[in-house]
Formats: sequence, structure tokens, C-alpha cells
Amino acid sequence: MRKLLLVLSFGVALQMNAQIGGSAAFASLDLPASARMAALGGKVGSIYDHDLNLGIWNPSLLTDTCGSQVAFSFADYFTDIKFGYAALAYHFDNIGTFSLTGTRIDYGSFRETDATGATIGEFTAGEYGVKLGYSRALQHNFTFGANLKFLQSNLYLWRANALAADVAVSWHHPVKNLSASVLMRNAGLMMRTYTGGNREKLPFEILGGISFKPKHAPFRLSLTLQNLDQWDLTYEDPANPSVSVDPLTGDSIRVSKFRRASDMLGRHVVFGTEILIGKAVSLRFGYNYQRRKELAIGTRQGAVGLSFGAGIRIFKVNLAYGRSIYHLAGGVNTFSMSVRVNDFIKP
Repeated sequence: MRKLLLVLSFGVALQMNAQIGGSAAFASLDLPASARMAALGGKVGSIYDHDLNLGIWNPSLLTDTCGSQVAFSFADYFTDIKFGYAALAYHFDNIGTFSLTGTRIDYGSFRETDATGATIGEFTAGEYGVKLGYSRALQHNFTFGANLKFLQSNLYLWRANALAADVAVSWHHPVKNLSASVLMRNAGLMMRTYTGGNREKLPFEILGGISFKPKHAPFRLSLTLQNLDQWDLTYEDPANPSVSVDPLTGDSIRVSKFRRASDMLGRHVVFGTEILIGKAVSLRFGYNYQRRKELAIGTRQGAVGLSFGAGIRIFKVNLAYGRSIYHLAGGVNTFSMSVRVNDFIKP
């Protein structure tokens, strides 16, 4: 029963903040799908280096070089929940680049009982999705991209499905190693609802990001601004209220406007950096301020909000690992792989 309750409230945990979390269905759309994204803070949408794992999340990063790639990713989430995807891409001259991705979240098996507690069987729960992506290079180093997504959720007796779309534009400077993106995610609606007449919203958001690798420097910096469509991502935490009382005088103590404004701004920022060791190895680190503020325990914050990982290329195969620290209870490990099929085809 405890595991079932966790699954039914899974959307709240995925969104990672108490004001906007739980206000939308299919919040699993906000999971950092690939190991690289997980290691860089959970959301990075502006690195223009022909990585299919980033291109299926931000379709404007789906370049023609991604056209012969296949990619796989797997994450071991909390309480035996597992999720992952398989993706492939193909480029058509004078038309554009297409991608096809299948996603799955497995919540596991559950014991079904009657009113007396007697076991009467088992059932499973999960969510599935199919994503079709498209991108096309425009003039002046701009690229346009879009995703169309069909989503299906099966939670015991409750089922729902939805249709959503992503639209993005990226720009890159091929000489200065500078790129920027604007991405609108999860615009759509539920077609079938969990309960009649209760048509919930999808986790819509607008993001902006920029990535820069200084010339001759062995690192790349990335900055992402999330939820640009909503300024205030804070909530009133009963354990740390914005208005408290002085125990001696009884007067109200308010948080300064500057401190509150800086806190609200920080919740939009996701920072990531990659240390490039040659052409085959990279070390990755990220920081998600919002995740830290919402999930850290006041007296023992630890490394909550931090993430790290690495990428390595071995015999034409790109392998990646990412670990995200969500709570003192533990973190999430993500593994990804991608390969260019053309690299194994002799001319």
C-alpha cells in the first residue's frame, strides 16, 4: 500500500516544488531523461554538439549529424521505479532531420488485497510515450525544431492519455563555440482523463539557455532558465515561513525584499559545466537551486541539488553516467549510450 501511494503521488515528487508540483498530470515529462542532462543539473537545452540524447529533449538541437544515431537511456529511480527510452534519428536531404523515441516508466508490481487485507492478486502500473521529432536548419545559423508526443498512463484502475508538443529555436556560432536556445515544452491537453470531467493540465513551461566554451579552454559552461512563464516558484514552507515572530518581543520578522527576490530568481537557474579531457572523456557537474531549496532538510542539507557524471567514447560508442542528489535518502543513477550507425558501415 505504501508503494502504491508513492506511485499515485509520483507527479508531485517529479516536479520538485510544492507550489507548481502536483498541479499538472504527466509530471514525469520533467524527468531528466539522459545521463548527460541529469549530470548537468536536470535541464540543459542549449549545447549544440550533435548529441541525440539532447536533441530528443530539445528538438532544435537535432542536427543533421544526429541523423544516423541511435540512443538508449536507463535510470534507477526511488522505490524500484525505473524509467528509460530508446531513440533513433534519420536525416533527409533538403527536408530535415527526424527522430523517433519510445519512453517507459515502470512503477513495478503491486499486491492487490480486498477489504479484509487478503491477497487477491497482483497488478502493475506504468507510463508510456511515443515522441516524433523534427528539425530543420534555417539561415544565419538558426535551427527550428518540434516534437509531437503521445502519452499513456496506467495506474491500476485509472488510465489517462494526452497529446503534447514542444517547439524550439536554437542559434549557434560555429567559431566561438557559443549557442543559445528557447524552448516551449509540453503544450497540449489530456484526451482521456483519470476521472470523468477532471481534465488536468500538462506541465507546460518555457525555457531559455546558453552554452559557451571559451577558446582553447578545456571546459564548457551552460546556464538554463526554467519556468520562464511563471516568475514565482516559491511556496510558504511551514518550517521556514517568510514571516516569523521574535520570541522576545513578539514582533513580526519579515524576510527582506532583496532576499526574497534573489531566492525567486535562483529557483529559475540551473547551472552546468563540462570539463573536457581530450576528445573522448568529459567530467560533468551541475547545480539545481530549486531542487535544493525544495528537498533539502534545513538542519542537514548535504549535497542536495548537486549532480555529477562523466562521458566517455569507447570504440565509436558514447557512454554516459549521471547521478542526481535529490535528498539525504539518496540519489538517482542514470546511464545512457549513443552511437552513429554510419561509423560502423564501411564505404
